[in-house]
Amino acid sequence: MSIRTPAAGRLEELLGIMARLRDPQGGCPWDVEQSFATIAPYTIEEAYEVAEAIARGDMAALKDELGDLLFQVVFHAQMAAEARAFSFADVVDAVCEKMIRRHPHVFADARVDSADAQTVAWEEHKRRERATRAANGGRLLDDVPLAFPALTRALKLQKRAATVGFDWRERERVMEKLEEEIGELEEAVAHGAPKEKLTDEMGDILFVAVNLARHLGVDPEEALRATNDKFTRRFAHVEDTVRARGGKLGDVTLEEMDAAWDDAKRLERKR
Repeated sequence: MSIRTPAAGRLEELLGIMARLRDPQGGCPWDVEQSFATIAPYTIEEAYEVAEAIARGDMAALKDELGDLLFQVVFHAQMAAEARAFSFADVVDAVCEKMIRRHPHVFADARVDSADAQTVAWEEHKRRERATRAANGGRLLDDVPLAFPALTRALKLQKRAATVGFDWRERERVMEKLEEEIGELEEAVAHGAPKEKLTDEMGDILFVAVNLARHLGVDPEEALRATNDKFTRRFAHVEDTVRARGGKLGDVTLEEMDAAWDDAKRLERKR
């Protein structure tokens, strides 16, 4: 079944705009010289801006940011078409086929009675797809994107490894491992280890912390984002307090800032 909407004609227009921007004879010089590698950071940035608009509940901004993200898809597809790799139509075909294949309870005769059951079914479809890739020489972790935020990628890697039993069974073992890794960092610091060693040990701590979050059922990216917001909120109170007293940051003592920080915590507890 094909569903056409008023946006379909504008989509063709968007594809035409992109092709013209990339035209070596009269297009935009900046657009013409771009590659997949140079555009990828913009694609990631636009995805974050979509998430930011959602977090703010700003529907006008969300509409605008989704358009920017769509343009990124069109940009990549245009470059791929120029390289004779695939077209925008191929991208649409692929995602349509994937969604139909992964929702047999909607497009075929399978039955799914709840969102939880659908999650299980979805993961099973992806497991079978990974098994097919493995049979063709692929490795289990190959398709976990390198461009993910580090915490998110660590979580994805650990979840994927856990599907074949490579995982601690008890949360206590993970906590013991975290303590062990902290001890190794303390030892490295005590021995004046070089930055490379400290970076390695710090990475191990963060990786195990993500594992602990997973065993606790906590999304580490969400947890750190919430803590970042909390820090920003409390530090704003510190700054406001200093200004209200006629001072400015940098001229007051750490003890004065700590007192304002503690005041921010007390106000949050009251709320």
